Amino acid sequence: MGAGVALLVAILGTPLLISELRVRGIGQPIREEGPAGHFSKAGTPTMGGLAIMGAALAGYAAAHVWTAFTDRGIVGMLTICAAALVGFIDDWLKVTRQRSLGLNKRAKIAGQLVVALAFALVAVYWLKVGTDLSFTSYNSLHLQLGKIGWVVMAVLFIVGGTNSVNLTDGLDGLASGSSAFTFAAFTVIGFFQVRHPVLYRNPASLDEAIMAASMIGACAGFLWWNAAPARIIMGDTGSLGIGAGVAVLALLENIDLLLPVIAGLYVLEATSVIVQVASFRMFGRRVFRMAPVHHHFELAGWPETTVTVRFWILAGLFTALALGVFYANFLAHGGV
Repeated sequence: MGAGVALLVAILGTPLLISELRVRGIGQPIREEGPAGHFSKAGTPTMGGLAIMGAALAGYAAAHVWTAFTDRGIVGMLTICAAALVGFIDDWLKVTRQRSLGLNKRAKIAGQLVVALAFALVAVYWLKVGTDLSFTSYNSLHLQLGKIGWVVMAVLFIVGGTNSVNLTDGLDGLASGSSAFTFAAFTVIGFFQVRHPVLYRNPASLDEAIMAASMIGACAGFLWWNAAPARIIMGDTGSLGIGAGVAVLALLENIDLLLPVIAGLYVLEATSVIVQVASFRMFGRRVFRMAPVHHHFELAGWPETTVTVRFWILAGLFTALALGVFYANFLAHGGV
């Protein structure tokens, strides 16, 4: 129900948002140093993340006609919306100032840190989230981080997740399509934890699965309009909300160390930027034609749609690998 309602709201609501944004003249500024083929996208309605967030909230709420809300689910959704709000402010400054930069780096990071720290403190001191470091279950590594250690890890995950998805959102449909795969992993894992409560001891696993399923529906419905040639761009409103959702679900489901596998595509994109900057500053040479790495393949002659589809395949493979690791750990702990 969560996925279905979110999908329907996103498919039907996004064109209404497109019309409203066009009436108000809210379009996307394009980086001057970007690939030449992207200049034609200037003026495409942006802040499409509003449709993603609205659809996800609608799906999440609709699903609770049949099940109860949980504190973890509510805090998770509020965190996603708070991160999206930071992105919205950034997008709004871009379109009102008519340039490709919105919030400065310090202000943007500060907003992300506030959201991440608020979630981490609430999760540890109110939700009583387990602070064991784990791949797939609360006791798999027997390594206790403690409350302070877990808060630090959670902040790093959320800030890293929001920025990684933000870097990935550079081609039509790339972030929205790959995110549907990523949230699919959290949906399966959450439902699996529901079916095996003795092993995973997660009291809100069903609600977390609903969160993830609602995000799948919202991203898939938005992709209908965001696929090349995009009629709307999600902007930082969408990418920061999605990034926060990925990190929050990993933390709530206590699959901390599995996150780099589930979100493998985002890790690759972020790593390419880190490598590019480090190489240029240390050696004065660039490793890639342009970073993030999806632009490298564009400049190498790959059509935009080819890059997008192949990166979707990578996202799907990372999802399959993560679920395989999760199930292998389940078997190793005596599951059948």
